[in-house]
Amino acid sequence: MKILAISDEECSALWDYYVPGRLKEYDLIISCGDLKADYLSFLVTMARCPVLFVHGNHDTHYAERYPHGCDCIDGQVVTYNGVRILGLGGCVWYHPGSHQYTEKEMRRRVRKLWLQIRKAGGVDIIVTHAPPRGVGDANDNAHRGFEVFLELMEKYKPKYLLHGHVHMNYGDSPIRERTYRETTVINTYERYTVEIPEKEVPLKQWRQVIWMGREPKTPDE
Repeated sequence: MKILAISDEECSALWDYYVPGRLKEYDLIISCGDLKADYLSFLVTMARCPVLFVHGNHDTHYAERYPHGCDCIDGQVVTYNGVRILGLGGCVWYHPGSHQYTEKEMRRRVRKLWLQIRKAGGVDIIVTHAPPRGVGDANDNAHRGFEVFLELMEKYKPKYLLHGHVHMNYGDSPIRERTYRETTVINTYERYTVEIPEKEVPLKQWRQVIWMGREPKTPDE
């Protein structure tokens, strides 16, 4: 399964200068946050595959202008084509605002997911906005990572952790991929392609499978 992972900055080649068919190779698009709602809605229309997203700390406008056609997986464990995906948006709290959490608050969010993770039998991909602490984060308060993400990787050994928040033009030597134990940690700034083996789940059943029997939340919920 080929996944287009995106975050933080809209890619002009996929929006302003989009060429029909440019997204046909992708089976899934995952947003790690801080992207315009119109951009996500455009991608889900052009790609004709699901677009899943978590909130970045600048995605407060989604409350008024929702990325229609896309599915929020923030605080959820979902399954697509047999691949189990856990979503945890937001960043470390650094000033008053939405989608910002203290370490304690993020740990509480993680604890609430234990039953969903157990029912899914584990996790293959973790999707976050902020990076793990010490693995692709920065030293300033706004761009520090969460320590609890390290514990998630240690316990569940996902193949990938996809994050945004730290722009590739920060610092002198930006690195896309890092490894933490058995997990490849990827900064998805703008766009990055990830390939992962599919499991046997028919594509036409993705909406039923992804929500594990639940209806997706509407913007007003």
